[in-house]
Amino acid sequence: MISKSIEDFYRKSTASLPQGIIKEIGHFNVFEIEKLFDKKTGTRIMPYSRREYYKISFIKGRSRAEYADKVIDIPESALLFATPKIPYHWIPQDDNQSGLFCIFTGDFLSQNKAGIVLDDLPIFRPGELPVFQITAEQSQELEYIFRKMHKELATDYLYKYDLLRNLLLEVIHYGQKLQPMSALHSTQNASERISSLFIELLERQFPVESPQQHRLGLRTAKEYADRLAIHVNHLNKVLKESTGKTTTEIISGRVTQEAKILLKQTDWNISEIAYLLGFDDLANFSNFFKKQTTFTPMAFRS
Repeated sequence: MISKSIEDFYRKSTASLPQGIIKEIGHFNVFEIEKLFDKKTGTRIMPYSRREYYKISFIKGRSRAEYADKVIDIPESALLFATPKIPYHWIPQDDNQSGLFCIFTGDFLSQNKAGIVLDDLPIFRPGELPVFQITAEQSQELEYIFRKMHKELATDYLYKYDLLRNLLLEVIHYGQKLQPMSALHSTQNASERISSLFIELLERQFPVESPQQHRLGLRTAKEYADRLAIHVNHLNKVLKESTGKTTTEIISGRVTQEAKILLKQTDWNISEIAYLLGFDDLANFSNFFKKQTTFTPMAFRS
């Protein structure tokens, strides 16, 4: 899967950057869902594919959220939190989709005086189900905050991004106080969905495009299982049945594929490559690579 950054989106679309955002640390924007929903085809047009941003959606309309083997039906209105660490699918169930969503990077809130670390919050924590059904009154309150953010983006107010950070934190705290919806049922294609989401999590880490890029964050079967909020034995069973390979074999194969590309197509130091691919030292990487290919990294490069 080719990763798509926020910069890629703006380069390839007619959308413009929010005024003044270039001077800010991090990124923030607000969109209206109705304008991104194609009523003719019944599909959602979402400008961001994935990667390093958080998303909070205020959803009006019947829809469904899928997290690993859990399916959450949203009957009317809901507040949904998404993190780059946990893949999910949002599926509209009718063409009456409205509401708003905001996207932002972790850096955007780095200046908040409260010192909040997003990944420490329950709503952004792996294993949680961050979908909250809301009442009509709560819907009005949330829509007011989102509309205010949307309106504020278009102003010339010198300190508008400080205000937007406060409004964003208000939404986050609003969600913290809500009770999560229960997963209503598991469907027969749960195994297929787990396999798909595992592959998506795996591919999110690639390609490795720069020596300055963060090293791989997920390397073991248990780490992937924790992100998908399932037991590692269940993940292994599902992948073995669907692919004939264990979780570790799939991960190792993808890491080896990336290692081959970097060894052949870059002049990066082998130690750099080892570090970026999640290995603590060159010896471990060399042993891993030789086990997978019968070549040492140096021999393969030459």
